[in-house]
This record gives sequence, structure tokens and C-alpha cells, in this order.
Amino acid sequence: MSFTVEERGNPNTLSYRLFFKNADGKYISPFHDIPMYADESQNIFHVVVEVPRWTNSKMEIATKDPLNPIKQDVKKGNLRYVANVFPHKGYIWNYGAIPQTWEDPGHKDGDTGCCGDNDPIDVCEIGTKVCSRGEVIKVKVLGVLAMIDEGETDWKVMAINVEDPEAKDLNDISDIQRLKPGYLEATVDWFRRYKVPDGKPENQFAFNGEFKDKDFAIETIKSTHGFWKALISEKTNSGGLNCKNTCVSAGDSPFCCSTDEAKAVVGGVSTSCFFMTSRTSGSAQNYAVLLIAAVSTAVSTTVSSYSSKIEQFKVHFMDETLFC
Repeated sequence: MSFTVEERGNPNTLSYRLFFKNADGKYISPFHDIPMYADESQNIFHVVVEVPRWTNSKMEIATKDPLNPIKQDVKKGNLRYVANVFPHKGYIWNYGAIPQTWEDPGHKDGDTGCCGDNDPIDVCEIGTKVCSRGEVIKVKVLGVLAMIDEGETDWKVMAINVEDPEAKDLNDISDIQRLKPGYLEATVDWFRRYKVPDGKPENQFAFNGEFKDKDFAIETIKSTHGFWKALISEKTNSGGLNCKNTCVSAGDSPFCCSTDEAKAVVGGVSTSCFFMTSRTSGSAQNYAVLLIAAVSTAVSTTVSSYSSKIEQFKVHFMDETLFC
């Protein structure tokens, strides 16, 4: 089972979207259409990579958008980036989610005493490879951390890509401590403090911040899969989520849409964008235009007609200037 992605717009812009296709070239939802299991008999799960390791852009499956593309999180109209919290650089694992799972905000967890965060269950993939955004990988589950984020249960599953050279030696949470000493402590530290630079308090944890083992993690994933089944079959409150899908059978989901409807969703997302970058060699004001692209089916115009609008649309990020 293979999947591909299609970009619309440019990264680091409000309009950027990453849509998914299956092996037949059919648009799908990474939330609803990719199976949870890659191999149920071996407890191998699919994971959709949202954020590659060492990067800072807070990318996520857009659970409230049709077909749930990956996009960058936005707060108060601004793109969100995770700060570097010393000694960490960006996300310290490949970060993503297990499809066909849902942490139900209407269900109070018996272990944490808090309701779910209304998202698919999160995964921290600890292998040696830096994955690509939108990559769908197969993982072995090793354990789980119960984070409490602003009063909501937010499980963090620890896992490793089955294709990783270290996968054969990692089978449970204790193996991470043995073979990657300090990694679990760094994970707790990262999740505890990553929101502090934004003026928020430290996150808390159930079980005194201790990781639970593989068996506990798998049972937790299975329970979130049960919540997702109720969601996709309209047997529970959707919590504002968009359940449009193309592969869940109509008998199991009233939200299943046609191929043409899915194409219309993707076609309705703008691809018009200009890209400009600054490589300063002496003067910070010396901007060099490396690429200017305008893609639009509705309007045909020249790049020069936009020159007067460039300044008002600039978004500065590190050494790049992006505008669209």
C-alpha cells in the first residue's frame, strides 16, 4: 500500500496545503482513509509524518478541513513555529499521527481524568532517518506518554520505523532507555517546556511523567480507533471535525464522497504564490529574487503588476521573505 502527496501553494504561507493520494491516484483523507494498521497480525501501524525531525514549522493534519490536508497551524492570523528550547532544535523526532484514531473530547479517560484533545493520536518516531513531510511510514509501537495539555489528554506514542536499522533491537519502552539513554528524559523535557516561549505554562503529565509500556500503548491506540469508528459513522458528536472521505465504505460512513467531489475540494484550493528569498552577503537589504511563480486558472497577469503590493504581503522568516 503506497501513498503520494500533492502540494498546493508554497511552504511558510497561509495557503499551503499538502493533499494525499492513494496508489490509484485517488485523493484521500490521511485522517480517515489510510488504514490504522499496516499489519494487524504484527501490531504494525501506519503513521502520517506531519513534522520532520529538527524542523520548527508546526504542521498538522487539518482535521476541520475537507479531505484533511496537512497545513501549518495558525494562531491569531500568524503561522506557528515551535521555538528552539535549549538544548533542543525544533522537534526532536519525526512527529506525526496514526490515522483512523481520535482522542474523543467527550470521553474522560480513566487514567488521566481528562477528556481527549479532539485530534488523532500523536506519534514520536525515533528512528535514524529524517522523514519527509507527508510521508506515510510503518512503525512498531514501543510505549506511550500521557501528557496533559491545558486540561486535555494528549497521548504521545513512542515508535520506530520498521525499516530503521535499529528496529530489530527496539521492542518495548525499556529498550529505548537501554539503547538511547537520555532520549525519554529529553522527550518529557521537550513536551513540558515547548510552549513556555509562547507565554504558556509548562505542560503536566499523568503517571508522574513515566512512560507506559508497549502493551499499554497498543490498548490506548485501539481505544482511540474505537472513538474514530463512532466519529466516522456519525454515532457521536463530531466536535467540529470534517469527516469527508473517499475510501471508507458508504455503509460505514455517511461522509464518503465521490472522486469528482474530492477533485473539486482540491481544485478549490489556490495555488497562486510568489516566492522571494534573501541571502544576505553584506547588506540585509540586498534581496535577490530566486523564484517568482504565479499559478492561477482564473486570472492571467504579469508579475510586474504585483510589484506595488509586495511590501504589504511580505512575511519574514529567518533569511527568507515569502509573500502570496
